[in-house]
Amino acid sequence: MTGDIILAAKFIGAGLAMIGALGAGVGIGLSVQGALQGMARNPDAYGNLLTNMILGIAFSEAIAIYCLVIAFLMLFVL
Repeated sequence: MTGDIILAAKFIGAGLAMIGALGAGVGIGLSVQGALQGMARNPDAYGNLLTNMILGIAFSEAIAIYCLVIAFLMLFVL
């Protein structure tokens, strides 16, 4: 019985750790939306906006990867 409770706590903890990936997904969507609107309004700024958008996506995706690593640590190490 005690082992089942610990296993359930691991699954709950890993699921809670992945909530951060939701924020990263929303952040990526908003940054792409803003960049596309900016490109549509001012096509001359395409290169600058694209570079900044890709950099922002990379930083947002790093948060999701950190959440995934923490979830895996909770499942397989603890």
